[in-house]
Amino acid sequence: MKSLQPIPSKTFKKSNVISLEKGKIPPQAIDLEEAVLGAMMIDKKGVDDVIDILHSEVFYKESHKLIYDAIFTLFQNTEPIDLLSVSNQLRKSGNLEAAGGDFYIVGLTQKVSSSAHIEFHARIVLQKYIQRKLITISSEIIEEAYDETMDVFDLLDTAETKLFEVTQGNLKKSSESAQGLVDQAIKKIQEISNKKGMSGVATGFDRLDELTSGWQPSDLVILAARPGMGKTAFVMSMAKNMAIDFDTPVAIFSLEMSSVQLITRMISSETGISSGKLRKGNLEPHEWEQLNVKVKNLSKAPIFIDDTPSLSIFDLRAKARRLASQHGIKIIVIDYLQLMTAGSSSGGNREQEISTISRNLKALAKELAIPVIALSQLSRAVETRGGSKRPLLSDLRESGAIEQDADIVSFIFRPEYYGLTEWDDEEHTPCEGQAEFIVAKHRNGGLENIRLKFTGHLAQFSNLDDGSGSEFQSKMNVNPHSGMTASAEEAFGIHDNLDDGDVPF
Repeated sequence: MKSLQPIPSKTFKKSNVISLEKGKIPPQAIDLEEAVLGAMMIDKKGVDDVIDILHSEVFYKESHKLIYDAIFTLFQNTEPIDLLSVSNQLRKSGNLEAAGGDFYIVGLTQKVSSSAHIEFHARIVLQKYIQRKLITISSEIIEEAYDETMDVFDLLDTAETKLFEVTQGNLKKSSESAQGLVDQAIKKIQEISNKKGMSGVATGFDRLDELTSGWQPSDLVILAARPGMGKTAFVMSMAKNMAIDFDTPVAIFSLEMSSVQLITRMISSETGISSGKLRKGNLEPHEWEQLNVKVKNLSKAPIFIDDTPSLSIFDLRAKARRLASQHGIKIIVIDYLQLMTAGSSSGGNREQEISTISRNLKALAKELAIPVIALSQLSRAVETRGGSKRPLLSDLRESGAIEQDADIVSFIFRPEYYGLTEWDDEEHTPCEGQAEFIVAKHRNGGLENIRLKFTGHLAQFSNLDDGSGSEFQSKMNVNPHSGMTASAEEAFGIHDNLDDGDVPF
């Protein structure tokens, strides 16, 4: 009988064994994804902190993408975000089972206790996504590089485009700050002391503040004018007054000009050096000194500028909420409304899109309880109209919804723009270096045409005849016990020589 021989086992060298751990898996952070989603469902602040950082594609796990989409939908519709509402939203979209069911969603909320570090976690999740995206793009570039038929310069262009898309799509631009956060108690005291009976946000323009009692919380203010009238110059002068004189935090969303250009305008206005000189850098020694001294006030001012182009109303809302919670902004300025987009969700024509934008701006003002000032373009009807070139409400461009949604509609009018040298009043007052701020609609107050001083080379608006108010007051308030009485001429000046420009109101 043949003896059975054991079959020799195959031996492997240790070096030939490949450990699974050494295999390559895409960069991911599942635990942090869970923590971020859980924090968003238990704390509303968590949503505000990361909603403009993340999008569904940044999540590696498919179920996490579906859960984030549900949270995003609820946020867009201004609905509460919690365990029940997210679960219900997933059920409505038919994605509850695919997302892991109720049990999995409950588990996410149990993994975190607060949203304390949510932004830090979200940025790591985003970084992992960018890494995966770069791997994908690199693979595509390698594959195309082996293609002999492809032009090498076309390949370079394609590679640059893909990498640029990653940068633009994911590294969202944050607001630029001129000052860090100050102590909340001190700021509150300063605000109270500077209000001087104002119920709203003071502008620094005396007659305008008198009419409106400052820009009121929850108000949507539309400031419209033809190009070249000085819309941007007015809001920048106003923002400078608010931030430097009253220490009011201002957020400026500039869709037209870059943040550096805006700051240069403010520097010009603050220092009295023309913007042309600043652009060229042709400054005298004393002007350099003046620049270094005067710019210190501006550098400490609580001004936050965001110059993201083609900003959607959704991104604006997310950024504004974040600025309000982090820096306590008291007013939002948008330059200008027609450059905004309503987002991909908006269908229809441009008029409907503008209606959506204006409606959402009003909703934002109410939600944050701060005034929102949106600049707007006027139609060419002003130019073609004979007689007075003063703008009318009917000149508002693209949508009647702007007029309806706004609490205040105002215009800027400079006769000099049309080559006029006099105002159209009875006295034919010279209009050189002057502008008119026209309040054409005021939901909670009166209407008035307010004249302001305009300094062209500084792109600056200021009060007209600053000294006249105090002069009138002093003559009217003569001490009754002094035995002196003020005559009408002393109190009010010579009537014949008084024109609209001299009136302090």
